Amino acid sequence: MLAELFAVLAPVIIVAGIGYAWARSGQHYPTEFIARLVLTIGTPSLVLATLSRTDLDPKAFTSMALGCLLVTGCMGLFGVLFSRLFRQQWKVLVPAFLFPNTGNMGLPISLYAFGEHGLALAVAFFLTLSIMQFSVGIALSGNAASFRDLLRNPILISLLLALPMIFLDLQLPRWLANTVGLVGGMTIPLMLLTLGVSLASIRLHHLGAGLVLGALRIVLGAAVGWGIGAAMNLEPLTHAVLVVQSAMPVAVFNYLFAVRANRSPEQVASLVMCSTLLAIGWLPLILAWWMPRVT
Repeated sequence: MLAELFAVLAPVIIVAGIGYAWARSGQHYPTEFIARLVLTIGTPSLVLATLSRTDLDPKAFTSMALGCLLVTGCMGLFGVLFSRLFRQQWKVLVPAFLFPNTGNMGLPISLYAFGEHGLALAVAFFLTLSIMQFSVGIALSGNAASFRDLLRNPILISLLLALPMIFLDLQLPRWLANTVGLVGGMTIPLMLLTLGVSLASIRLHHLGAGLVLGALRIVLGAAVGWGIGAAMNLEPLTHAVLVVQSAMPVAVFNYLFAVRANRSPEQVASLVMCSTLLAIGWLPLILAWWMPRVT
């Protein structure tokens, strides 16, 4: 079992570590360009490629999207509660609880732990959360996003293109499937490299609060995901992916939004870094419980 867990987590940690070491060594890394490339081309291609080659039941896709909405709503309430208990700004803490790192970490871990089917379910969670992050998340950060901007979001466009494949059992032409498969293949490695580079640029402050709130985010995320999955009577694989995605650490995008809005970026950086480091110890426990139950 330890070998299986290491095989799942090692690629994620090693590739992110390469990005971290690259940035700390002073080498140039075009973060803005890579992030734009991943968001506008890589991720939409990964979505189409994954959902086109995986026989994903429409019911499972819908259940995962609904589970994501319910988990996100519950975590938002926890964010409001803890902002009052710890006397934190709710516009800082609530987004950190709402939006975990389901892309950079969640997608590769789901792929290596649960295979292509697990990745497809993780993509469903990621798509649903991304729509909220690039609408509600941007609004909370103080940057208004119009409905037209949301409709032009490449990730949303890829979702709209993927829905007929899921619900009408349509297939991409072979040339297009091969193309998006090739382009989408760059996405997860670039996500992990960028995660490492981003963590290297973060300077820790408010360490104590970051550790406490970061731990609450990943532990409660897993608990809420488990409870909602049980209440929805999800299949074991769908339930497992829901828990894993819900237990991810605070997304780096929360830090980028906080920097842009100049809203306590040091505090958000502490939440991102602390929750990510804690997740390295927490996720193996979750995977050790779920992997034997879905294989």
